[in-house]
Amino acid sequence: MSCWETLADYGLRSLGIGERLLPRQDFTLCQQVVLIGSGMIWNIYFGVLSLLSGFFLATALALGKASKVTVLRKAAEWFIFLFRGSPLFIQFFFAYFLFLSLKSVSPVFDAFSSAWLGALIVLFFNTAAYSGEIFYGALLSVPRGDVEAADAYGFAGWPRFRRVIWPTMLRLAWPAYTNEAIFLFHATTLVFFSGFPAWQQRGDALYYANYFADKTFNPFIPYPILACFFILLTLGIIGVFGAINRALNRHLPQERRARLRIRPNLVR
Repeated sequence: MSCWETLADYGLRSLGIGERLLPRQDFTLCQQVVLIGSGMIWNIYFGVLSLLSGFFLATALALGKASKVTVLRKAAEWFIFLFRGSPLFIQFFFAYFLFLSLKSVSPVFDAFSSAWLGALIVLFFNTAAYSGEIFYGALLSVPRGDVEAADAYGFAGWPRFRRVIWPTMLRLAWPAYTNEAIFLFHATTLVFFSGFPAWQQRGDALYYANYFADKTFNPFIPYPILACFFILLTLGIIGVFGAINRALNRHLPQERRARLRIRPNLVR
């Protein structure tokens, strides 16, 4: 089988398109690259959707934690503490068994035990909690002069937040938020490695890398391939977030523009 035939058979296998059976013997380098790359579709799916949806919840959590209303403040604080205080692996584990229990209550919860929805919800809550703390710190760091200038121009309430406070908060938080985005995409490898099963062997990149490592007893080929895919993904994230960072700081002099400094989280 040529590499082009392998790409046609396994390129979209993680989505259920193409050859159903995985190769059992005589594994080629092309098969490993294609199947691990196919699994990256799931990693990108989980990362993009949870990041986009978690961004808005994170903003709400930051505002809630800074609120003078005790109920809102305490709710935001405990939400952030719960998801930042427990390991993501354990969150996947408990969420899966919670959703399994809810399936017996109502058929509405059937989809929640599937990775495409259940794991996405866990990642959504997790990244919202971490990002909410980042945005809260940035919100407290908004220069008082900016707020006073907005008051002098007659801005108040929602217009002041939307046009002055929120853009400044994002500008201050963006370098740290970029690191959170990178970690989130890396954390998607825990989805099928934890409680959520891979239906019909349709897993993510780590699932296929682990499959080849088990079958060949040689982890030094599939895992470096997996690492290369994630390095390319990380470079793409840095490029996109760097462009947004430049847009957020375009009004500042060159020497005052914040530069992205990637600091990977070794332990979380």
